Amino acid sequence: MTDTLFSLLPLPEAQLDNLRSLGYLEMTAIQQAALPLAFAGRDLIAQAKTGSGKTAAFALPLLDKINPRDFGAQGLILCPTRELATQVAAEIRRLARYRQNIKVIVLCGGQSIGPQIGSLQHGVHIVVGTPGRICDHLRKGTLTVARVGMLVLDEADRMLEMGFIDAIKDIIHEIPSDRQTLLFSATYPDDILSLSAQFQRSPAQVRVQALHGQENIDQQLFICQPSDRLHGLVKLFRHFSPQAAVVFCNTRQKVREVCDHLEHHGISARALHGDMEQRDRDQVLVQFRQQSCRVLVATDVAARGLDIEGLPAVINFELPRNAEVYVHRIGRTGRAGRAGLALGLFTDSERYKLQAIGDSMERELPFEALERLSGEGDTLAPPPYVTLCIAGGRKNKVRPGDVLGALTGDAGIDGKYVGNITVMDHVTYVALAREVAGNALARLRNGKIKGRKFKVRKL
Repeated sequence: MTDTLFSLLPLPEAQLDNLRSLGYLEMTAIQQAALPLAFAGRDLIAQAKTGSGKTAAFALPLLDKINPRDFGAQGLILCPTRELATQVAAEIRRLARYRQNIKVIVLCGGQSIGPQIGSLQHGVHIVVGTPGRICDHLRKGTLTVARVGMLVLDEADRMLEMGFIDAIKDIIHEIPSDRQTLLFSATYPDDILSLSAQFQRSPAQVRVQALHGQENIDQQLFICQPSDRLHGLVKLFRHFSPQAAVVFCNTRQKVREVCDHLEHHGISARALHGDMEQRDRDQVLVQFRQQSCRVLVATDVAARGLDIEGLPAVINFELPRNAEVYVHRIGRTGRAGRAGLALGLFTDSERYKLQAIGDSMERELPFEALERLSGEGDTLAPPPYVTLCIAGGRKNKVRPGDVLGALTGDAGIDGKYVGNITVMDHVTYVALAREVAGNALARLRNGKIKGRKFKVRKL
């Protein structure tokens, strides 16, 4: 027996069985360091990054504290973005399967507050949200935090970078002082330590340096002329032919430029940046996850919290301005023992960035001239799936099984052609194999789901 087993923690057997079914076999470094302290009721200030397993490090002790018969908010988790909040809530729901009727609600801006108020009126155990929207609900009196026993600040450094410090302070002042406070941050700037000093009680400090092992990531960097960068990106796709990739840019303007260039050269790409409406961002992420577009072109802020299982490749169209961001970017691939590919383009004037990244990683990053790549590989085939959007979701009592039944029943589509089905509050997205998508769209438009007609369109 090793000291990394979950069975060493004070967890009920039902949760241990649930963890095994979810693939939680041994604790990660952050879980091993943080969980015993969190279960002991200690406040924590922990250094941990996306991909380190930090969600379970606060979700397991939080779930252990919840009284399912009390439908007042007992846990509050603050996140910098809606994407991260949604991801965290989804993981908590998975970890809560061993208990019945644990209600988790996401409260974020960028979507109507009315349905959120309605959900809160039906009771909640755990709230996950962004500081701005949590403050909105506190001002309206639609959320009460008087019974919150655990507060979690997830990616606290990012929240402070985004200007949420006053909102965070306002929220904390509403929560009982005898709460347990867990603060997770990728870095330890002075303002994080100041925040901890104000609101935590003798916190234990936990530091886990590594994002995750990079031994599975093949890093290849190419130097090019500034005028050749866009052409060089297309050359990378044609040479390496990744089935899917996230391309990182430093600005929103560059995201749009790169996306247009890839589309012009027949590479299915979608943009993700901070100027987009939340609904449009949701649609882009769904299309990428459902494999109806091959390439996501994104800024770091827009992609914060983005976790695509089995992502084969990451491309740095531009090297980021600091080494930590580079490590975070490439850490999106090569996870869970899978092989990952991290490509990058840079110009002679950016050599200092390469040097700084190498120094931070304590290794030399070799590179070669872009001209050495032939760029003669196969043109990327169209994405295997097409995403259809159905104007009905959870609030309309639509479930994945209802959509699958409508497609394989009256519509006559073989189930093997139906991919991922994502049901949201007011809309449902379904992936159909490209060869049957047109027929499926026509059939759904002329048919019914659960005996009702819904508008259907192709994204």
